[in-house]
Amino acid sequence: SGNDNSEALPESIPSAPGTLPHFMEEPDDAYIIKSNPIVLRCKAMPAMQIFFKCNGEWVHQNEHVSEESMDETTGLKVREVFINVTRQQVEDFHGPEDYWCQCVAWSHLGTSKSRKASVRIAYLRKNFEQDPQGKEVPIEGMIVLHCRPPEGVPAAEVEWLKNEEPIDSNLDENIDTRADHNLIIRQARLSDSGNYTCMAANIVAKRRSMSATVVVYVNGGWSSWTEWSNCNARCGRGWQKRSRTCTNPAPLNGGAFCEGMSVQKITCTSLCPVDGNWEVWSEWSVCSPECEHLRVRECIAPPPRNGGKYCEGLSQESENCTEGLCIQDKKPLHEIKSQNIETASDIALYSGLGAAVIAVAVLVVGVTLYRRSQSEYGVDVIDSSALTGGFQTFNFKTVRQGNSLLLNSSMQPDLTVSRTYSGPICLQDPMDKELMTESSLFNPLPDIKVKVQSSFMVSLGVTERAEYHGKAHAGTFPHGNNRAFGTIQARNKAMYIQNLSSISTRSELKTTAIFGHLGGRLVVPNTGVSLLIPHGAIPEESSWEIYLAVTRKESSLQPEGTDVLLGPEVTCGPSDLSVSTPFALTIPHCAEVNSEHWNIHLKKRTQQGKWEEVMSVEEETTSCYCLLDPYACHILLNSFGTYALVGEPISDCAVRQLKVAVFGCLSCNSLDYNLRVYCMDNTPCAFQEVVSDERLQGGQLLEEPKLLHFKGNTFSLQISVLDIPPFLWRIKPFTACQEVSFSRVWCGSQKPLHCAFSLERYTPATTQLSCKICVRQVKGHEQILQIQTSILENERETIAFFAHDDSNFPAQMGPKAFKIPYSIRQRICATFDTPNAKGKDWQMLAQKNSINRNLSYFATQSSPSAVILDLWEARHQRDGDLDSLACALEEIGRTHSKISDITETEIEEPDFNYSRQNG
Repeated sequence: SGNDNSEALPESIPSAPGTLPHFMEEPDDAYIIKSNPIVLRCKAMPAMQIFFKCNGEWVHQNEHVSEESMDETTGLKVREVFINVTRQQVEDFHGPEDYWCQCVAWSHLGTSKSRKASVRIAYLRKNFEQDPQGKEVPIEGMIVLHCRPPEGVPAAEVEWLKNEEPIDSNLDENIDTRADHNLIIRQARLSDSGNYTCMAANIVAKRRSMSATVVVYVNGGWSSWTEWSNCNARCGRGWQKRSRTCTNPAPLNGGAFCEGMSVQKITCTSLCPVDGNWEVWSEWSVCSPECEHLRVRECIAPPPRNGGKYCEGLSQESENCTEGLCIQDKKPLHEIKSQNIETASDIALYSGLGAAVIAVAVLVVGVTLYRRSQSEYGVDVIDSSALTGGFQTFNFKTVRQGNSLLLNSSMQPDLTVSRTYSGPICLQDPMDKELMTESSLFNPLPDIKVKVQSSFMVSLGVTERAEYHGKAHAGTFPHGNNRAFGTIQARNKAMYIQNLSSISTRSELKTTAIFGHLGGRLVVPNTGVSLLIPHGAIPEESSWEIYLAVTRKESSLQPEGTDVLLGPEVTCGPSDLSVSTPFALTIPHCAEVNSEHWNIHLKKRTQQGKWEEVMSVEEETTSCYCLLDPYACHILLNSFGTYALVGEPISDCAVRQLKVAVFGCLSCNSLDYNLRVYCMDNTPCAFQEVVSDERLQGGQLLEEPKLLHFKGNTFSLQISVLDIPPFLWRIKPFTACQEVSFSRVWCGSQKPLHCAFSLERYTPATTQLSCKICVRQVKGHEQILQIQTSILENERETIAFFAHDDSNFPAQMGPKAFKIPYSIRQRICATFDTPNAKGKDWQMLAQKNSINRNLSYFATQSSPSAVILDLWEARHQRDGDLDSLACALEEIGRTHSKISDITETEIEEPDFNYSRQNG
């Protein structure tokens, strides 16, 4: 029919200029929404006929709707055509591209084709490809909320809502919604908190995303400290405090609360007023020409201080010195007959000297006779007053002449009856340091057996047959490589006593060695005290003899006020040497570490013998460094000397850790069994001293020692023996509980507290002893030691107590002394000391090794990392845990290859293996 049309068309078209059809309107792209058909239209001029072609095929003539009109200006014919496209038609089409249609217009000169219009079915899926996620961000942080709308045709437009209100990014420069449907808030403000929703819409539908909750939080910050309060004590020791609040800014919306303490307390001392007091009167002056003499006194005992009152009364007195017999011409009496008086005084002087010489001669003869009579017995006698009390404290001075063990030299020994005493007596020092070694004191009598049980207790007994026990009981003590116990056995009595004397009078435990540029480690065996001299601390080509000593005698440090000594007094020297790199000194302590309960100081003895404070452990200083571990303090120092740790309890909850140990041995009369309970500072050196003393007394450790937390709350300590088997044993003299005052335990000297109990068995057939030792602080901690032992030495099980194995290596020089091989150490220092890492790397190294305070000390060192590693060496001298160091380095974020250098490649170095074996 198209041909027919084309033949017929020229006849009906009036004469006109020859032109091709020109499209005035072309079909537009369209979307079918739901089931509604769409209309495509086309308009051309001049046009004799217009038909649509869809997907390359002509649309049937009947489906066209056509309209004709005339253009008034040109007089040309205008034709407009419409067709409908249904959803079914589009769905039924399966082609490589979208459904399309175009129109073709005819004029007498030819045809023109319009653009292709595509027809697509519109839709919008329900589910978002990505919903925005809730966030918590700090104030001024960046917020990015992602939104990917559902798939749709045409593509959906996105709009953001905050709390259901549309967001207009044009009104707020801080908000950007243009980037790929995402919402970006450059700097979060508190007002940006809220619920955000992503809205997607096209011509078909609207979809809402899940809401995302954004919380903008503020971390808390400390305000500045207030001024220190006034001292709360008007007189004497008190405390003052200052505070700060977490309000700068206050935490908001779940922000972190400030870390650290809101209140700081320090001790303070207010000067107390001291009233003046008179000193004693002076001697009367010589008689004056006016026959008067004077005496004076001053208000200086003590003088008034801090606003105290001045003394009341006269500061001088005068009175007549001749009882009224004053010479009228005032001539002094001492000039009258002066020659006669001088002669008389000479005679008196010579006669007095003669009498003194005679008296001394008589005394010498008497003492000699007395000593001769006593030396036949060699017996030590205890004052009878000591036998009556169940719990007594002795204060006496040893009588050096004659028998040094006599407690009361005036009391004659009574050897007519058998007497044994070893009842419960608490003694501060378990050994007499002044034992004499003259053989005459200990020559055995045929009928006497002597057993030295402790420094102040000598059990005596007269027996029917001659018998002498010279063998000491096996003691338990750390010894040698095998970490087990050896036994000491005296071959004869004289050797035993001499041994006792030589060991007990040692005042120091000392180790000495010669060190060079490579450094090394010095250890006082079994005391927990050590000294680490780093590589390079001593100049090259130099070698120094360095010593380390623990003082066993009473420390010269007398703590002031409430201060207490927390560990041994340690000396390293020589004191005139100074090192270029700080050395590490390790001192054990017995405090339960807590900065709220203890204020711990390091003190040093000056050359004049006085003690001065070096630093507080919590203090920020660059002169030295203290690292407090639970049982020891590691101190970095530049100068040698004598040091000690002193603790000031800040509260009643301050805890002094005591080690409780019980030893036992048979008495000399073989029916009695002595229990000795020790409460000593929980330091290796205190326990070592007790073990060595007990070893000499034949004591046996009966139970593994236990730890007692002794609080500074002024309550006393009770030691009692419980559950003694009846009909087998009884306690003598019926005192099963002893109480020791708080101050004696808390402020007592370094010497262990020692309480003795004596048990008597009814028959020699009883060879087993079971009982409990209860040690408790009133209103405080309690420990019970269960005793289950054979009193016969050969049947007894040894309680294994292991000492430190440092007794094998008291001194190690060069690479063997260090756990970290030197090559690795150099690499670590080179890595962490480099300035291009913004100066924070060594601080991370410190932090990963639990060194968090006083970092300014390390900043002043030429190589901070080297000093941190020295501190690590001091802390890990026993475990040498290189794995933990490797893990710490790995955590900091170094590459694995650097770490594997340490943990794998270097493990073949001989020095490394050596330190592993002995670490």
